[in-house]
Amino acid sequence: MSKPKITIITICYNSAATIERTIRSIINQDYANREYIIVDGLSTDSTLDIVNRYRDRIDVVISERDKGISDAFNKGIRRATGDVIVPINSDDVLMPKALSQVAQVWQPGIDVLCTNVIMKDANTGYECREVPSTSFPLMPFFRHVAHQGAYISRECYSRYGLYDTNIRWPMDLEFLMRVYTRGGKFRHADIDTALFLSGGTTNSNSIFRKKKDYLYLVCKNGGNRLQAWTFYLFLVATQVVKKCLSPFGGNFAQKLRYRKK
Repeated sequence: MSKPKITIITICYNSAATIERTIRSIINQDYANREYIIVDGLSTDSTLDIVNRYRDRIDVVISERDKGISDAFNKGIRRATGDVIVPINSDDVLMPKALSQVAQVWQPGIDVLCTNVIMKDANTGYECREVPSTSFPLMPFFRHVAHQGAYISRECYSRYGLYDTNIRWPMDLEFLMRVYTRGGKFRHADIDTALFLSGGTTNSNSIFRKKKDYLYLVCKNGGNRLQAWTFYLFLVATQVVKKCLSPFGGNFAQKLRYRKK
């Protein structure tokens, strides 16, 4: 096929501190066959002022109240006209030449092309590489989602549905599980396409706030309550291990889990 049209979707809310860097990383790509959509949740800071500075380089801007992250993503997907869609959030950065590299390896029939994401600790500056998983069974132990590096065909969303608005946080994991368990085609390309800054809002209690979501996503995709609780307790145990390892160095857990950059 000819070079695919790639739609990039950035969702944001009160992102004035970071969104300009995100926008510039996208509009400065060397790949012309692209579409850029920003979905804003009615920011009350200067986010939209920054967006409007680049309005002539952005194809679609939506600014209205939404029902959460899933709903915001879905609004962008419904407006997308690209063959391939990727979410780049308002505190993420698209790596130089990322879109041209993706276009070179993209093939018809792929549902999800998984690419690497560079993770940088905002506090320590430590960098590592998250290599995404390409299989997502009912109990997705040790899986890497890396949604900033997931290039998903528009046909995939048409076939398997959009993000579940019943899920507040791990909607990307549920979507990938849904695609995988129903026979979707995944492929990994060993290229670095995005930069994700960690060490910001995540805290040691986050897993407990997400309990309902994790139990729900396993059951929704065919698992039973025992499988759902087994997976959730595994995540809790993982969180505890990370906390126990923190005295050995702020990035000790990342060094164990992710590939060195």
